[in-house]
Amino acid sequence: MAQRKSSDWLQSFVQYASYGEAPLKMYFWTGVATIAGALRRRVWIDQKYFQWTPNCYIILVAPPGVVSKSTTASVGMNLLKEIGGVNFGPDVVTWQKLVEDMAKATEMVLDASTGEYLPMSCVTIAASEFGTLLNPNDREMVDVLVSLWDGQPGAFKKSTKTSGSDTIENPWINIIACTTPAWIAGNFPEYMIGGGFTSRCIFVYAGKKRQFVAYPADHVPPEFMKLRSDLIHDLEMISTLVGEYELDNEAKSWGENWYQNHWRSKHKNLPPEQFGGYLARKQTHIHKLAMIVAAAQSSELVIRRAHLEFAAEMVDALEDDMPYVFDKIGRTQSTQVLNDLVEIITA
Repeated sequence: MAQRKSSDWLQSFVQYASYGEAPLKMYFWTGVATIAGALRRRVWIDQKYFQWTPNCYIILVAPPGVVSKSTTASVGMNLLKEIGGVNFGPDVVTWQKLVEDMAKATEMVLDASTGEYLPMSCVTIAASEFGTLLNPNDREMVDVLVSLWDGQPGAFKKSTKTSGSDTIENPWINIIACTTPAWIAGNFPEYMIGGGFTSRCIFVYAGKKRQFVAYPADHVPPEFMKLRSDLIHDLEMISTLVGEYELDNEAKSWGENWYQNHWRSKHKNLPPEQFGGYLARKQTHIHKLAMIVAAAQSSELVIRRAHLEFAAEMVDALEDDMPYVFDKIGRTQSTQVLNDLVEIITA
């Protein structure tokens, strides 16, 4: 087997992307969405009652024009488009069309460890505007996305009066989308914070540019195109991984301690009445990310303690920014005007 060009794909990707203006965490999570799209449902962690699969709903959130959110997402998605076998869905879609496209994307994948062929239906969606992908008032669309995030094995069936029925074998969907706090405030009612759909999303917030780069082409190093080629080479190798990820003993021991501490803690910064759904799914977010981190570093289907620890740190780091993502929800117009005035005076 060919050797990888980098010992850590995510680290190399952040370096490749870092000549832009966005915070490094946005590039990191864009890299996560990119590896997830390459892995698809070909790898998983089996818990008998359910499986964890490496798909994510990653939402880049920032005020308009601050960090070029769609450009940031495209840095990773343009690499992913170079990988054969990856199916992209449209960024403007009805749930009926989404189900139809996923049914068409069904393929058979050989698991060499068992000699079995596994059917799966995998799609990655890159939406430059979250609002074109999701209407929070469309309950059927929201319910479909909630069900598909879980990525449970088996057949997913959906029927409509006009389109008949579609069956999706082992469905799997991966999303990276961009939006603003104002759009979230205008479209998500307060009761949806931390609920069924939003609790399945990773919100990555940026309030300002990390640096000012008027002409990115003047800042990239001479080896920039080679780095891009190396990233595509390694991503192609990552895309061939198939099989069940196993947690080694140290990882399991750490995971058990984390789980107990998580449920015993008060989480004062995340009130359960608002973020109970997110807190209930935080373990899943961490294990999804741990698979992606492991795949970024090795072709060995083993999750080690360091992978889980790092994944937990990266998920924890997003929680301080959650109030900025949801801060404007529930405010009256007069309250919002007063808040804006205070911000102007403070600045």
